[in-house]
Amino acid sequence: MTLFGNRSSERSADMILTGGKITTLDDKVPAATGLAIADGKIVAVGSDKDVMAWRSGETTLIDLGGRRVIPGLNDSHTHLIRGGLNYNLELRWENVPSVADALRLLKEQADRTPAPQWVRVVGGWSEFQFAERRMPTLEEINEAAPDTPVFVLQLYAQALLNRAAIEVLGFDKDTLNPPGGVIEKDAQGNPTGLLIARPSALILYSTLAKGPRLPLEDQINSTRHYMREMNRLGITSVIDAGGGGQNYPEDYDVIHRLHDQDELTVRVAYNLFAQTGGEELNDYERWVAMTEPGAGDAMLRMNGAGENLVWSAADFENFLEPRPDLAPRLESELEGVVELLATHKWPFRIHATYDESIDRFLSVFERVNGRQPFETRFIIDHAETVSPRNIERIKALGGGIAIQHRMAFQGEFYVDRYGEGSAEATPPLREMLRADVPVGAGTDATRVASYDPWVALYWLTTGKTLGGLSLYSEDNVLLREEALKLWTQGSAWFSGEHEVKGKLAPGQYADFAVLSADYMSVPPEDIRRIASVLTVVDGRVVHGDDAFVDLAPPLPPASPSWSPVNHVESPAQRPDADAPLVHARACHDGCTSNCGLHGHNHEIAWTKPLPIADSARGAFWGALGCSCFAV
Repeated sequence: MTLFGNRSSERSADMILTGGKITTLDDKVPAATGLAIADGKIVAVGSDKDVMAWRSGETTLIDLGGRRVIPGLNDSHTHLIRGGLNYNLELRWENVPSVADALRLLKEQADRTPAPQWVRVVGGWSEFQFAERRMPTLEEINEAAPDTPVFVLQLYAQALLNRAAIEVLGFDKDTLNPPGGVIEKDAQGNPTGLLIARPSALILYSTLAKGPRLPLEDQINSTRHYMREMNRLGITSVIDAGGGGQNYPEDYDVIHRLHDQDELTVRVAYNLFAQTGGEELNDYERWVAMTEPGAGDAMLRMNGAGENLVWSAADFENFLEPRPDLAPRLESELEGVVELLATHKWPFRIHATYDESIDRFLSVFERVNGRQPFETRFIIDHAETVSPRNIERIKALGGGIAIQHRMAFQGEFYVDRYGEGSAEATPPLREMLRADVPVGAGTDATRVASYDPWVALYWLTTGKTLGGLSLYSEDNVLLREEALKLWTQGSAWFSGEHEVKGKLAPGQYADFAVLSADYMSVPPEDIRRIASVLTVVDGRVVHGDDAFVDLAPPLPPASPSWSPVNHVESPAQRPDADAPLVHARACHDGCTSNCGLHGHNHEIAWTKPLPIADSARGAFWGALGCSCFAV
């Protein structure tokens, strides 16, 4: 069966693609070989012969060469606007196989970074990806970068500062701990360089914010490079969940400039995030008077409120610390904001890690809905421990759940605190799908998890962390097409665009990715290596590589010239993608038996908080298998 739009004799396709393996996610035509595109939308899907009926002398023809094509990926919870402003400043440790390699990259970047700038490693990595299965030490960081300030963020848990950073920040014996955080000090009372979220990550983010910012022109360049990185991964749309320090409208200037110059290569729907504790209602009263959901167009639009509605509701997802008890004032503060939003028909989303928090939030929502019925969607973000009962309550109120792959980065710590059994459904994906509640997938990038959707799809379809720990029972692992639907159709609901996004069908936006490898058939471990070789947004090519490199639009070099983007291949560029997952490492327990393929697991089992039986700790394979999983 072939689906056509209304073919007229006057209208031909702007672009026709043939010879592909196209996963449409459309039940009417689930698979095809050809696509025809006109005016930024799909006009025909089906066989090569059928879509070629739309050809004219002006049509661009592209031979897909048998490659897999998917609808453009849509990250339903990320922080592209903030991430774009800082992308050119940040050194990425995604996919770095060892502490030694991470430190080498750190030293090289420190040597090229001019004063007063810092070297920043902010998110996307886990200590369990390293062959050594550990964090770099403060001593190693100081040795790698003795003179340039360094800030290394580990999850929501802690940050490492070198001595140069301590000095420029002015931390000393008299520096007090901020609320919810600890500045570690040595026996003499001097800061060591370790900042600990206990449990609030505000100490980490407020310190990061003290680093120098890029000037406006470099922020524009940085955002363009970050969007191109998204395009390399097949991302065509995102929903930006706001962020601390991201004030509206001031901090949206860059994204609006790029929109006005027709330089956006990712569709962005953005939420407005309350900035100051105790002033949240004032923020939203002001914003309700300034803008409205849907303001903008198909490339850049306002999406509603959140993910922070009130600061008293912030249940920090730091699994190295106990679950926080939220303040008694939460309900009264949240109720006023939610009632305002419901009255003005604003969609909203709220950060919620733990079921205990979600239970309290839903009680507020139910009370408000009883007085002022919700007429639009709301979103529970994260929901790692949401219960079946609260999933049903979310559904009854017309809400959805946006899930991310944070457990791929924190799963080992969660297991250590709460046990293997508790981790088997974190989040309870299958329960959500059985309940038929809207579910969208995303990353929550960039400060903790990677922005790489293929790491998320790997986690969804294997249940494994970056360190190779299998978290889930078979029932909570998704089929590949199920996971892809969450990243496309599922996410489109969260911006109210499910009628025009998420499938490759006539009338839908012409947003799609041609993949470097066949997602539907590659071995599971190779999912993490997939990228896009051709990405199209609104019917325009925004990224091309491999056979399609000549179609790629130009992009100026990253600025400033010392940016890591100019010197280190990005995660999406898949450095050494064809190399086997092999590494050698020293065994830190003094063992002299060396295996260049597998390394050793002794120190992993003895020193890391993993669910390993005592009887297995001395064995070669241990409970997790060999260290190849660290790559």
